[in-house]
Amino acid sequence: MLVLGVESSCDETSVSIVKDGKEVLSNAIHSQIDIHQKFGGVVPEIASRNHVYQVSMIFEEALKQAKVKPQDIDIVAVTIGPGLIGSLLVGLNAAKAFALLYKKPILGVHHLAGHIYANAIEHTMKFPAVALLVSGGNTELIYMKDHFCFEVIGQTLDDAVGEAYDKVARVIGLPYPGGPAVDKLAHSGEDIYHLPRVYLEEGSYNFSFSGLKSAVINLVHNAHQRKEEIQPENLCASFQEAVCEVLVNKTLRLAKEKGVQQIIVAGGVSANKGLKERFMKENKEFEICIPSIRYCTDNAAMIAVAGYYQYQKIKKVDDLSLNAYASLDLEELYEI
Repeated sequence: MLVLGVESSCDETSVSIVKDGKEVLSNAIHSQIDIHQKFGGVVPEIASRNHVYQVSMIFEEALKQAKVKPQDIDIVAVTIGPGLIGSLLVGLNAAKAFALLYKKPILGVHHLAGHIYANAIEHTMKFPAVALLVSGGNTELIYMKDHFCFEVIGQTLDDAVGEAYDKVARVIGLPYPGGPAVDKLAHSGEDIYHLPRVYLEEGSYNFSFSGLKSAVINLVHNAHQRKEEIQPENLCASFQEAVCEVLVNKTLRLAKEKGVQQIIVAGGVSANKGLKERFMKENKEFEICIPSIRYCTDNAAMIAVAGYYQYQKIKKVDDLSLNAYASLDLEELYEI
C-alpha cells in the first residue's frame, strides 16, 4: 500500500511516499528556517505564501525520489491541524487537487498523531504505551491502549516546552530556532543556577513552563542590573536540567502507573540530546522509542505512516469537503 503524505502545518513544506507504513520511499522537505530567522520566529503570512511557492515542486520531487507514478498511489494522507491555518490550507488544497485529478481517496490526519507515528518507521510500536509529545506548540502526556486510541493525561497549562526554549534562547541572545542552540550550549555548561522544577500539585501530570521562563528572565535582568556576567552555557545547562527532569520524571511515573510496555517520545523536542540522556539515566525498566532526527521535526513521512495506521484501524476515508483547523482535539478526532 503506497500512501502519499502531505505536511504544511507550520513552516516546512513536505511530501512523502511510504510503502506499507514502514518503508519511506521519499520524504521531500522544504524548510523556511532561513526566511524566518531574521524575525526570531515564524511569521504566518510569510509561511503560507512560501508554501504556495514550493508545494508543486515538492510534490514532483517526492514522486521522482520514490520512482513512482501518481497512478501508483493508493491513498493521500494530509495534515488537517492543528497548526497555522493559512499554511494548513495550502497543503490540504494541494492534496485535494492531487486526489481529485488522479481519483485517489483522501484522509485527514492529526499533526500530533503524525509525530507519534514517526516512531513506527524505525520501531515496532507496542501497547499499551505512554507517549510524551514535546514540540514548539505542544507538550502532552498521552496514554495509548492500542493504535489510534489516545487519552490525554497531562498537558501544558501555558507555554509549550519548545516555545519556552525559543523564548529563553532569545533572552540569552541565541539564534532562532532556540531549541537546538540551547541544547548545544547546555552540553558545555553546568547546572550552577539551580532553576525551579515546576511539578504543580501532587500527582499532577500537567506541565507549566512560564514560571521557569520567568525565572530565567529575572535572573538575566538582575545580573545586568548588578553588572554581573551571565555564563550562557551554564544558564542553558540549568534551564535544560530543570525542563528535562520534570518531563522525564512525570513520564516515567505515568508509565509505571499504567503498566505500559513502551514509552514513545515524539515531536521536535524529542531530538533534544539532553532529554535523551535524561531518559537513559533515569529509565531502568521501559523500552524508550525516539525517532531519528530527520523524523523528529515536521515532515510528511510521519503523516503518511500515521495515515496508513489510521486507515487500518478506522477503515474510513474523507471526501473533498475535508477542512483544516488551527485547533484540533486529538481525542475527539479519533474517538472510536
